[in-house]
Amino acid sequence: MDQTSLFKQERDLDPALTDPATRTLNADKLTGRWLNTDPKTQGVAEITIDQDGEEFIVSVIGAGAEKAIQWPRTRAKVFANLEEEAGQRALAFAVDFDFGFMKSETYIRVNKGVLVIVLFNSFYDDSGRSNYLNREFFYRQP
Repeated sequence: MDQTSLFKQERDLDPALTDPATRTLNADKLTGRWLNTDPKTQGVAEITIDQDGEEFIVSVIGAGAEKAIQWPRTRAKVFANLEEEAGQRALAFAVDFDFGFMKSETYIRVNKGVLVIVLFNSFYDDSGRSNYLNREFFYRQP
């Protein structure tokens, strides 16, 4: 790795993010119940993000052909959201859902008040289905 690039990245970080004594990241923009902006989605219909101390649990309800599909509740891996809007003080999450036939690597963040998720779906059941990427947008349940 280029040393100049490494130091430039460290220098650009808010010092409070690298000092454990002052590190505080805001989860307020992410926690709560979120609904898909597309009521006809064939993917994720709803997401709920709960905080338990320093841990975050993500619950997803998928859109099924006949009824909603409850995904397994899963613990999120936490990241600092370094985008300008976040002011380096907000959170983003990575969550892996394993369905036994498919794995969904899911990345979650807020952008301009909209919850954005990106799902990388990989099949491992020898069905021959193609792996795929999906991005969906959610609004906070009032």
